[in-house]
Amino acid sequence: MGSRVSREEFEWVYTDQPHAARRKEILAKYPEIKSLMKPDRNLIWIITMMLLVQLASFYLVKDLDWKWVIFWSYVFGSCLNHSMTLAIHEISHNFPFGHHKALWNRWFGIFANLSLGVPYSVSFKRYHMDHHRYLGADGIDVDIPTDFEGWFFCTTFRKLVWVILQPLFYAFRPLFINPKPITNLEIINTVIQITFDIIIYYVFGVKSLVYMLLATLLGLGLHPISGHFIAEHYMFLKGHETYSYYGPLNLLTFNVGYHNEHHDFPNIPGKNLPLVRKIASEYYDNLPNYNSWIKVLYDFVMDDTISPYSRMKRPPKGNEVLE
Repeated sequence: MGSRVSREEFEWVYTDQPHAARRKEILAKYPEIKSLMKPDRNLIWIITMMLLVQLASFYLVKDLDWKWVIFWSYVFGSCLNHSMTLAIHEISHNFPFGHHKALWNRWFGIFANLSLGVPYSVSFKRYHMDHHRYLGADGIDVDIPTDFEGWFFCTTFRKLVWVILQPLFYAFRPLFINPKPITNLEIINTVIQITFDIIIYYVFGVKSLVYMLLATLLGLGLHPISGHFIAEHYMFLKGHETYSYYGPLNLLTFNVGYHNEHHDFPNIPGKNLPLVRKIASEYYDNLPNYNSWIKVLYDFVMDDTISPYSRMKRPPKGNEVLE
């Protein structure tokens, strides 16, 4: 079963997150970085093509044996659906249509959401903005695991289970940490998604529906791309709360691996984050980083000193303006 981790509580910090200070310093030295703060219109066509490819896969799997439905949902569908969640991450920052057309981005997010099988896009945007503004804030940033997760998932086997079930924890954790009133857009997102799922069932059959849902569940669980969930903010090195990944899977994930760069400049689309690192290389090259998300997953599960507790928490200041 593995031994219990020695950590018994979160790492509490009482200072501001480092990203705002570094952003100010970098912009003072390299004002040309402001030119990278612009919409990425290519996302519209890339995301549309991704959805069409997944629709084609629904057709291709509808008559396969169940073993092949499961196989392809993990080998292919999971990659596409996890990539789509990160496309929705780009949309949540208003990158496809720009900030002046925020509602267009919300509708486009609902459109991109279709291939996932579960309503996600609108709610994700609300909570993700809190994550950027109040990184690690107790009771606000739902990216922080609950006390129960840190206490219970503390052995090698239990941490493996936790990794497998990550999509469920990400789905239900907000209800316990920071519940928000349901908005009309969230209702619309849910109704459109359920309607789409019913259409998939009647047009292609139950195997295509299961393929779609399994692709999301498996793709966000024990999967190479899911290493980014842990790589981004879990403290493998004490005192460092955000880490970048510079490996090849950035090609499938809209450069979400450039995570220090992303938190420093959340208004720069993923395609331009490598340019941020190139321009301000002295600020990033010496920061701890990864080149393998698979190794991150392995180390998280096998290292007895790392657990869901391995996060920085900040006490809320009381003046937060939530999304």
